[in-house]
Formats: sequence, C-alpha cells, structure tokens
Amino acid sequence: MGSFPGHMVPGTLFLVVGMWHVWCSICRYVSDPETYRVRVWNPVRGFGGRVKYLELYVIAVGGFVDLCIEFLYATHLKIVVDGALNPSHINNFEHSAMLLMFFIFGVITLLCEQTRHLPFSEGALCLIAAAAFTAEYLLFNFHSTTHKGLEGYYHRVLVLLIGLCIASTIAGALMPTSFPADLCSGIAITLQGLWFYQTAFTLYGSMMPDGCVLNIDKITCRSLEHEARGELLANLQLFIQVFGVLASASGAYVYAHPRFSH
Repeated sequence: MGSFPGHMVPGTLFLVVGMWHVWCSICRYVSDPETYRVRVWNPVRGFGGRVKYLELYVIAVGGFVDLCIEFLYATHLKIVVDGALNPSHINNFEHSAMLLMFFIFGVITLLCEQTRHLPFSEGALCLIAAAAFTAEYLLFNFHSTTHKGLEGYYHRVLVLLIGLCIASTIAGALMPTSFPADLCSGIAITLQGLWFYQTAFTLYGSMMPDGCVLNIDKITCRSLEHEARGELLANLQLFIQVFGVLASASGAYVYAHPRFSH
C-alpha cells in the first residue's frame, strides 16, 4: 500500500521533466525542422550556462532523495532482520530499486555530457532511459504488494502509461530525427506524473469515489457497483488528462511557432 507523499514526490519529478521535454522538443522543432534530432534531455539556456544541466540534476538528485526516503526513512533503518531483508518493507526495497535506475540514468548522462569517460550517443542514452522505465514497469506489473479492486485499477492505468514511456523512448532511439517520437515521449512522461498525482488525490486524498474508503492498508468499496463507478471515474480522469496535455502541447506549438520559427 502506498501513501499520499509516496505518489506526490515521484509525480512531481515526472511532471516537471515531462512538461520541460514537451516544450523543448516543440521549440527545437519549430526553430529548425530540417536538422531536428531527438534528445533524451534538454539543456536550460541562459544564466551564463550555470543551469545548463538542471534537468539532469533534477533527475539524479530527485531520484536519489526519493530513494533515500524509501530505503532509509520509510524502513526506519530496519533493513536487515535475522540476516535477511526485512519482509515488512519489501515494497520499499522494490521502489528503491526502481528509483536507483533513474538515479543511474541521471549520473550516466551527466558524465557523458560533462566528461569524456562515457562517450555515449543520444540513441544509447535513450535506451538507458528506456531501461529505467522498464524497471519501473516491471515493479508495478509484478509488485509484491497485491493491488486489487479500485487501487489495482489505478495501478493498471499507471502501468499502461509507463509502457507508453518505454515505447516512445525506444522509438526515439530508432528514429533519431522523429519529432512525433520525441514529443510523444514528453507527453507520456507528463501523463505519468499527472496520474501519480491523480492516484494520490483519489486513493489517499479528498477525491475518493462515493462508496469507497481507505481502511488502514487497502481500499474497500461498499459494493461492486461502487467499485465499477470508481473505475469509470478513473477512465474519465484519464481522458481529461490526455485531452488537457494534448491541448497544452498544441497551444505551446501555436505560441512557439511565430516566436522561434525561422
């Protein structure tokens, strides 16, 4: 069973990185469509170059902080019990492994960009990012915590969005000049962040559907009809988010084209 902060923290990271990716891919495309190339990360211009690698630091530092929360704070440092991993916190260990992959991606990309020790191509970095998303996919698809009912439905939708992140990131590696693939990657990451938010507010916040309630460590609904109604609301929430992100991306394109197009 998760928690409100446990969904809000990764949701914020995915949302910020995803929106930045969408905006930068649009700006780079309208400025020069002929030489457009897929980028797994986007530098921050201006400020004398001091914050050029801000996105990578957000990924690396954010992933590390969230990893420490899961592995150290949530377990109260009771990591090993009787010579084995504490069975009461397997869920936290799984989340830590997932976050470790994003931390590794951030560090590898920073080393690749700032040093000569890891001369990886952009396509290789895309595949490393896809590996991090794959680790996340496997975690939520084969979770030791059994997600059932309404909670399980929200996590199944999350798994689908993670799958879209994997597919679009691999597509960027295979089609390095494809603007749609790059844009889709940013949209998928944004939707994943929004769905983390939606899950937090619905299952652990004030948006719990009528007839369903959080009982200590699981979501229970009064009847199958109430559970089905909650799932229908989840479908509506997902549709609104997809529509909102696509509309926002279209608006960003309309705004950026006359300002950055040559």
